[in-house]
Amino acid sequence: MPRYPFWLALGLLGVSLATQADESPVSDVLLRPALKVSAPERAVLIDITRAGNRLVAVGERGLILLSDDNGQHWHQASVPVSVSFTSVSFATALQGWAVGHAGAVLHTVDGGEHWTLQLDGKLAAQRVLDALPVGNQQQLKVAQGFVADGADKPWLAVNFSNKREGTVVGAFGLILHTTDGGATWQSWVDRLPNPAGNHLYAIAAQGPRIYIAGEQGGLWTSADGGASFTRLSAPYDGSFFAVDLAPGGDVLVAGLKGNVWRSNDQGGHWQTVSNPFNSSVMAARSLGGADVMLADQSGHLLLSTPGAALREQGQSSAVASFTQTADGQWITVGARGIQRVEQVKAQ
Repeated sequence: MPRYPFWLALGLLGVSLATQADESPVSDVLLRPALKVSAPERAVLIDITRAGNRLVAVGERGLILLSDDNGQHWHQASVPVSVSFTSVSFATALQGWAVGHAGAVLHTVDGGEHWTLQLDGKLAAQRVLDALPVGNQQQLKVAQGFVADGADKPWLAVNFSNKREGTVVGAFGLILHTTDGGATWQSWVDRLPNPAGNHLYAIAAQGPRIYIAGEQGGLWTSADGGASFTRLSAPYDGSFFAVDLAPGGDVLVAGLKGNVWRSNDQGGHWQTVSNPFNSSVMAARSLGGADVMLADQSGHLLLSTPGAALREQGQSSAVASFTQTADGQWITVGARGIQRVEQVKAQ
């Protein structure tokens, strides 16, 4: 069973090749600005979101792309690092955060045109070490190892519920939280019952309720805004790459081999969702109410409604993430860049 989904493996490969090319340490990507690319919309891109009506896509080697015409045209943002980005989240049309390799967390206050580095892997590792309770020698050894390794751990997902409250999760069970828009960060590693240090792939939040999904059947929830977490009994022991919390409270998780599950009691019980495809589901987006759109690694866009099997709504290719434009269409990103899926309609 793979420890990384394909988009993370691509990001790791990009960092590895860049390092081999100039024989510089990986941490140098934190000091080297992203290069201008002639056709960035065809590069490897890993996540996409909305910032108001603007589309923001992030990907390999520091690429952050912006579109103000529903994905018809794109331009490259000014980015001070060349790490591969894995996730992006906007709390408002102007305030956003992008995260990725080398523990990088970047912040923008102008809708993504310009970005500043708020956090790197070295500082993140130190925050984990500083937050450990006295007496836990096992956790202490792991945290000391993080510090010794330097800035080599990637963030895999970021979620900001407003412009001050945000959480980042990543490889080897790393999780940090901020209450001041990223000016300072607090480790939540000791709050999450994850002794194996499994990777954390996705996070969703609604008010004080938080859900985190990860590898090897890892599912966690908090009912008190992250003060404490409970590990849920998972319906599947494979990795989950997507989690969605619908406005009505339904929770959907999805991952390897097309496995999709729903819960209407906050993760106490799970119902399998029939899927006509067995490709790994990489992303989920709530449509309002309890309906959720999913995208799998093979490029299928799939609609989930309570009590029904998934229904195919469109086709793209090599999807890592997707979002809906202001004019109601769908944009996908992945190993083949940006694709605009036309006329996606319920069947």
